[in-house]
Order: sequence, then structure tokens, then C-alpha cells
Amino acid sequence: MHAPAHLHATTIPAKLAAPNRWDLIAFPLIFAVLVLLAVGAKGTFGPLEAVKAAPISLDPAMLPGYAVRTVLRMLAAMVASLLFTLTYGTLAAKSKRAELILIPILDVLQSVPILGYISFTVVFFMNLFPGRVLGAELASIFAVFTSQAWNMAFSFYQSLRTVPLDLDEASRAFRFSSWQRFWRVEAPFAVPGLVWNMMMSMSGGWFFVVASEAISVGDEQIALPGIGSYVALAIERQDLGAIGWALLAMTLVILLYDQLMFRPLVVWADHFRSEQAAAQSLPHSWFLTVLHRARFLHATGRPLGLAAQWTLRAPIFNRVVPGPRITETTTRSRVVDGLWYVGVILAALFAASIIIRYIATELNWSDVLTVLRLGSYTLLRVALLIALASIIWVPIGVMIGLRPKLAEAIQPLAQFLAAFPANLLFPFAVITIVRFDLNPDIWLSLLMILGTQWYILFNVIAGATAYPTDFLEVASNFQIHGWKWWKNVILPGIFPYYVTGALTASGGAWNASIVAESVSWGKTHLTAQGLGAYIAEMTTKADYPRIVLGIAVMSLYVIFFNRVLWRQLYRYGERHSRLD
Repeated sequence: MHAPAHLHATTIPAKLAAPNRWDLIAFPLIFAVLVLLAVGAKGTFGPLEAVKAAPISLDPAMLPGYAVRTVLRMLAAMVASLLFTLTYGTLAAKSKRAELILIPILDVLQSVPILGYISFTVVFFMNLFPGRVLGAELASIFAVFTSQAWNMAFSFYQSLRTVPLDLDEASRAFRFSSWQRFWRVEAPFAVPGLVWNMMMSMSGGWFFVVASEAISVGDEQIALPGIGSYVALAIERQDLGAIGWALLAMTLVILLYDQLMFRPLVVWADHFRSEQAAAQSLPHSWFLTVLHRARFLHATGRPLGLAAQWTLRAPIFNRVVPGPRITETTTRSRVVDGLWYVGVILAALFAASIIIRYIATELNWSDVLTVLRLGSYTLLRVALLIALASIIWVPIGVMIGLRPKLAEAIQPLAQFLAAFPANLLFPFAVITIVRFDLNPDIWLSLLMILGTQWYILFNVIAGATAYPTDFLEVASNFQIHGWKWWKNVILPGIFPYYVTGALTASGGAWNASIVAESVSWGKTHLTAQGLGAYIAEMTTKADYPRIVLGIAVMSLYVIFFNRVLWRQLYRYGERHSRLD
């Protein structure tokens, strides 16, 4: 008897599957990573008393263990962010009715301070697993998730909205089902931008590990083992040496996961560029090369790869995407749309009425007008800072993205700069402003963009990386150079990516205003007029009606700014900047 034909495809001769010298490199590396993750995860499921019995130590010898625990939390948050992105971003991109609700919600979520999420979720997770470390771990992971997910969702949403028409028509010609179209056309097209936003999210998560690893439950403080808790204790004790050790540990960790995870992902993502001519220079990853040449490892993972490939290409959810685009709107569809819009408006009015009734118990119209005025100051700062960051980082991002070798060298540095806790620079800002008698309303503004400017850089790099090589060759053949090259060639190509970066950077700047418009060092306290400083002051006073008013007005400003500017630019990019 002969074996079925499909089994022959997965049969690998013993000689070809025998280990080679590359396996001797790959297996120890993978095994070491798995052991570290297992050791780090061991304490996650223990009793909460074990954490309280082992307080955080500033001994540098403890940093490797703390680093593993922190990276585990960030990777868990990254997995959750990916699942959120694939579902939320897809639903928002494919359903106009869902988009009407989901995108404004995303606008608000990215601008709400992370401490607001922690205060609401810690009790929930701690009650979910009472007396266990897992409850505190999940609260910390969720806090990091809120710093990673939003820009990834925006990037995926933007990519699905700008899939080239030729790819769209090809999927219809081949009569792909919705499932096949998503995994074989839409998701691959979104991969380059998503990978660079994953890098930005991973780096941005470092900024919040201090807040996310120090859990407060009532009057009880829980410091989870991690670099964030180490830094928090070092700042509390003003131990600059310990802060230096923490930054060194961060640098080494970033280099490791850049080489073992993100560099291979960048090389893999390069396969999904939408182009007809082969690129002259390709990104490279030594670790990915080792994995590809490790014969036994490759043979061992082949069945799993084939199973995943079959699952992603199987004609499940077998609703074939119709050939011609449907442009006519039926009467029934218009009625359903109308009812949906009415429902959304009523829900928004109901939520607004709850907020108004709550704040009206203690506040009056003068308070509202004051908050609106302060919000306009912060809005002006955000707009000017995004414009300044764009002027600086768009040319640099294009230069890096079009040169894979340069990107390979710059990538770890960019991740470190994006991961650097900007709040460590606040004391130097206070000292400088006081020393030279500078205006806090102007110079504290720069602190708002320190951590969020990188969204623009990473997204522009993603856009330049994904730009088709054949378009660049055509521009070169027609002698298009200088400003004409920027205006007619590269800026239209990266425009959707830039809009995503600028949108998420503006949301991050609103968030950062709460800590950047009111800073302290010792007994010296500086405040800039703005909505962020107002919310920070009311939070210190525990004035909850004014906190709710401040966050509500900030959310309205963010939604207004995004609708008036960024949504219009999104629509323009969808019409005029598709890579067709």
C-alpha cells in the first residue's frame, strides 16, 4: 500500500533531518530563553504573602531576575495587544456602524491617563484571585496593555483601510472567502506597519512599568518584583547609582529582545512589501539565519508550520467576497443605519447626562469655562509639538526606512530612546528652568513630547520600509529629485503611516500633559497653565467631581481634534495615498 499523497509532502528523510552545527547554536539559545521564562513565571502563581515577605532590593545582583519578570509582563501584554488589535482594528475597518463607536472610544482610551486604568482595575483583578500573586500580576499586565494596544490598533485599522486596489481585485478574482482574504491579503499587507508599532509599544511600555508594578490596594502597597519597582525604590531613596544599574539592565534587555524577536520580525515583514521589483538591499537577522539553517529544528517545527499554514488558508467562514464592489445602498440598509446612528446618539447623551448630573452637585458654569480655557492651552501645546516633532522626525524616519542597513543599526538605539523613562529627566528640567528663570508655560511643554514623539518616527520608518522599490526606481529613472521627490513620491507613500503616528503621538501628548504640566524636584514645584496640570492638582486634592470634569473635557477635546484633523487626513490618505 502507498501512503496518501498529502503525507509525502510532510515526510522528511532522516539524513535531511539530522542535526547540524546550526542546531548546536539554535537549541541552546531557545532552551535558555524558555528556562528563563519558566523561572520568571514560577513566582506568578504563588501566594501574595511571598511577595510581601521578599521586599524589593537595590542590590544589582537582583536585576536579572527582576528583568525577566518585567519582560514576561510586557510580552503577556503584547500578546493581549495583538489579539485586541486583530479583532478591534478589523471590526472598526470593516464595519461603518462599528467604526462610528469604536474609533471615538479608541481616541478617548489612548488619552486617558494610565493611572486611571490602574485605579479601576486593581480591585477587580485582586478580587478575581484573592490572596494570589496572579491577581496583582494581571493588574500590572493590564496597565502595560493600555500603553501598548492603542497605536497597534490604529496602525492595523489604517492598513486595512488602504489595501491596494490590485490586491483587493485579485482576492475577488480568486474568490477568496472572508477568512482567506484576511490572512492572505489584508493581514500580510498590514504586517510591516504592525511590526514597527509593536516595537514602539514594547518600548513605550517601559515608561509605565514603574506605575504598573507598584500596586496600591487601599492602604496596602504591593511592589511586584521587576525593573519598574526597582526604579521606583531607587527614585524614592534618591540612589543615582541604582538608577544607573537599572538603565544598564534595560539596555541589555532591549538589545536581547531586539535581536531575538524584533529583528527577525522586521526581516520576515519585509517579505510582505507590496512591490513588483526586488529590493536592492534587504534587512538581515543573524538569529533568523540560524533558525533557517538549523536542520533538525526546521524539520521538527515543519508539521506545526504546515498545520498553521493550512488553518490560515483554509476556506472556513466560507462566505466569498463578492466580485464587483457594491455601491448601491438599499432602503433597508439606510433604515438600519439611521436607527443605529440614533441609538449611538442616545447612548452618548445618556452617558453625558450621568456625567453632568454628577459634576453639577458641586460645580457651576464658571468651573466648566475655566476647564475649557485650560484645555485650549493644552490643545495649542499639543498641536505645536506635533508639528515640531513632524518637521524633525519625518525626514529622519524616511532616511532610516529606505536604508535597511542603517535601520538595522539604528533600531536598538531607537527602541532604547523610546523606552527611556522620560520622567527621569523632569528634575533636570526643573533645575534648568529655575536656574535660567525660564517661562514654565513654554519650557514645560517640551516634556509632553519626550515620550510620544517616537510614535511619529516608528510609523514613518514603517511607511518608508513598506514603500515599493519599483516606485523609487521609476522616480530615479525620471530624474525626480529634491522637493519634487518629497512632494510627489515619498510623502504620498508614507502619508497614511504618518497620520497613524501623529494621531497616536497627539493622544500620548494629551496623556503626558498630566505629568508634564506639573513637575517637582524636592521642594521646588513648577506648573504650566493647562488641563493636565488641573487634573493633576485635583487628583492630589481628591476632588473627584473636578477630576471627572477635567477628564471629560480632555476626552471631548481629543475627539474634536481627531475628528476635525486626523480623521479628515485619514480619509484623504485612503483616497489619494493608496499604493495602487
